[in-house]
Amino acid sequence: MTFGRWAALEEDALEQGIRRRYRDLLRRVEEACLRSGRHPREVRVVAVSKNRTLREIEAAWRAGMREFGENRAQELAEKLGGAPPAISWHFIGHLQTNKVKIATGKVALIHSVDSLRLAEAIGREASRQGIVQEVLLQLNISEEPTKHGFRPEELEEALLNMKDIRGIRVRGLMTMAALTGDEGEIRRCFRTLRERRDEAVRRFPGLSLDLLSMGMSNDFEIAVEEGANLLRIGTAIFQEGA
Repeated sequence: MTFGRWAALEEDALEQGIRRRYRDLLRRVEEACLRSGRHPREVRVVAVSKNRTLREIEAAWRAGMREFGENRAQELAEKLGGAPPAISWHFIGHLQTNKVKIATGKVALIHSVDSLRLAEAIGREASRQGIVQEVLLQLNISEEPTKHGFRPEELEEALLNMKDIRGIRVRGLMTMAALTGDEGEIRRCFRTLRERRDEAVRRFPGLSLDLLSMGMSNDFEIAVEEGANLLRIGTAIFQEGA
């Protein structure tokens, strides 16, 4: 077998594997929606492409994925020029204020605004570019010290402080569940985010806060059942045996 033929077979196997896992993921999302009385079209999948090659990203694109998420600004910058141009990028990791220029205006949504200082920095950069950057506020529902985000009781004050910042539009909330095998605790984290969003909408009727980004490869079905409409999925798409 020639090297070219071997490489083509390897590429085909890569794409088939990603396509198969993505199809299985969508099936499981649909089943979770049906269990909770929701329509599958309500839920979008953001393919988490951190540490993934451009070959893998292109294979995922050909399999039907259109939204991809990166959690490191430098890696995002490196991929912007080489990945399919029609990708809708999301920034899903902790964003340092000195890296705001890399993400602002380059991504459809920043999921991880965890401080007023960061929101102001994004607003300044977006205003400089003449755009409005859509963002989510990150809440640390599990209150784990290794996670970033506002405490749940800080949400209303944060929204009050951000409502007049030029250059940003707060579209909703994001969280990560507790790192535990306790399904009840995971569910509590996701339910709390939804409830905090609902309370904030009542407090600030001018905000829609329509997006809830919660759920990853190990807990996305619970997240769907609790109201998630943005899932951040990496392993279940890209890793064989997931």
